[in-house]
Amino acid sequence: MPDSNDVDLTIRAAEAADAEVLAELMTQLGYETRASEMQMRMEPILANKNYATFVAISEGKVCGMIGTFTGYTYEHNSASTKILALVVSKEMRGRGVGHALIAAAEKHLAQKNIRRIAVNARFEREDAHQFYETAGYARNGFRFVKELPLPAD
Repeated sequence: MPDSNDVDLTIRAAEAADAEVLAELMTQLGYETRASEMQMRMEPILANKNYATFVAISEGKVCGMIGTFTGYTYEHNSASTKILALVVSKEMRGRGVGHALIAAAEKHLAQKNIRRIAVNARFEREDAHQFYETAGYARNGFRFVKELPLPAD
């Protein structure tokens, strides 16, 4: 495996034109996504200043992304951020891309005076748990999910 120092990365804000590759990345993360679906999702995300989406580019190709949402909560006096998605393409994993994306997002948030960042990871994603702990994140609870039925017509 190449040393992470061999990877020449550029991190930039995501654009609408990235939708196709973002769909591929979401699929690799386990969320089957078509390009048209990602275009539909990205339109309101890119228009909302509470979201920030960054992509990593290596050799002219998007190879990873991080998406965050910043807002106020009931528990804290200041705004905080949640990492909604972080994924690196299979061929680029283990080469520092994820850490570069985290660093870019954290720098962006620090410039906005955001001091609290949270992230959820599924139980079975033990490699993700280790990744976040290595990046300085601490385990502090569980997430519970319930799918609500669609309302009847």
